Amino acid sequence: MKLPIFQIDAFSDKVFEGNPACIVPLEKWLEDNVLLKIAQENAVAETAFFVRKGKKIHLRWFTPDIEMDLCGHATLATAHCILSELKLVSEKVIFETVSGDLEVSIKNESYLMNFPRRDPQLATLPNEIKNALNIQPKEILKSRDYLLVYENQKEVENIIINREIFDTININPGGVIITSKGDYYDFVSRFFTPQATILEDPVTGSAHCTLAPYWSKILNKTVMKAQQISERKGKLVCELKKDSVNITGKAVTYSKGNLII
Repeated sequence: MKLPIFQIDAFSDKVFEGNPACIVPLEKWLEDNVLLKIAQENAVAETAFFVRKGKKIHLRWFTPDIEMDLCGHATLATAHCILSELKLVSEKVIFETVSGDLEVSIKNESYLMNFPRRDPQLATLPNEIKNALNIQPKEILKSRDYLLVYENQKEVENIIINREIFDTININPGGVIITSKGDYYDFVSRFFTPQATILEDPVTGSAHCTLAPYWSKILNKTVMKAQQISERKGKLVCELKKDSVNITGKAVTYSKGNLII
């Protein structure tokens, strides 16, 4: 079987930055275990698979470990693949997903994604996460993901995770967001997932469904510039809406070819 595959760097306008995702267009769905094996073989944070379904695109996301309920960077990468590479539609694509319909459109040479809003609530940090951190947060909240707020960007940059301790907890499909006000952006963040093949996600669009409502309240802004300060780094613009978050970013194609399975 021969399948097309694209590798796209999301939330960046340069290759080797942002978050890489592999995109595999399908004519019909393969068995779930095959999709997971392809994601494992690709060995990037997420592999997205899609099938055309009338006027919509049925989209699913897989890490090398599990199927995810929502993934921002792989959605952005898939939109780039459909709109700019395959040119299946011209200006807007609607994805049918387990998290509901997600709309992505082209806006000023960027991609605007409308994602569900996930307001975090005050929470208690499990010891498995607390004891894995070299610096403790000043505030702890939770939605799908734990949200740990720090005093400044330097603390976020200096976070070290003791993986031996961290991997003793399973919070699938969630992770741990580390955040603070930014030196040059409204806020910065990092994202870690225990028991995952890839510990730190380079740029996590879905985390901004939680980050945007939190920082909007703190900064008294509805439109915010954000940076995820992983080694690869990524830039996003978040706009808080009543029931959703608009997340805007760029994407660039790194490679395209075929899978033979």
